[in-house]
Amino acid sequence: MFTPFHAMIPSDAEIASQALADEGQYRFPSFSASDAVTLGLSIRKRFRGSSRHAKGKGIVISIQTIAGHTLFACTVGDLGGPSGVADVSLDSWACVEGMINVVKRTGHSSYYVEKGMVVVGKTAKQTGIQSDVGVTGGAFPIWLDNAHCCPIAVVACYSGSSQDDHHLVVTTVRDYLHKQSKAPGARLSTSSALGTEMPLPAVPIREREIMYSEHRESMESTVSTVSSS
Repeated sequence: MFTPFHAMIPSDAEIASQALADEGQYRFPSFSASDAVTLGLSIRKRFRGSSRHAKGKGIVISIQTIAGHTLFACTVGDLGGPSGVADVSLDSWACVEGMINVVKRTGHSSYYVEKGMVVVGKTAKQTGIQSDVGVTGGAFPIWLDNAHCCPIAVVACYSGSSQDDHHLVVTTVRDYLHKQSKAPGARLSTSSALGTEMPLPAVPIREREIMYSEHRESMESTVSTVSSS
């Protein structure tokens, strides 16, 4: 049976749904400065082995506590070489800081906020998010499984691709939690006990209208909370 190509492309509501599910699924039993360094180096290694890096792309990576203390930071690439072509730009770190501030402000990944704003038809200014840079994906909250009041830290990267940066961070977090769960004597986060190797299944197309309605309500609640604070 023929399926139209556009039907295979997930909607913004579906993407936001998956991003929100990732936040709830990939939570840490504990998170230390050592974990931050190992996680940051894992992101760096995965990016350096990617086709994007092979094509000359660069990236900046930052992991901070929710209070703003830097636990890990590095750059893959240079501002420019003999040819004058830069792997990263002077604005890259500013973009990362802007994405991290979005997570601190909302408690959600910057990719969820980006797609959620599209779903509810709001701009960053209308949601109360003050930023000199656009809201893009790539910053992800580090939640502890037994602490539901707020994230403990934020892991973020920026290479200029919202979708790719979010995917890089989430898949690295997923694999890091999976590896930790296999260590002798490890305590597996209950929210990460299932599905650590595979992403959640795609939402059926017939449920798009329901998903759109649900995420309008969820994002409007987030917008209302941020705007009133």
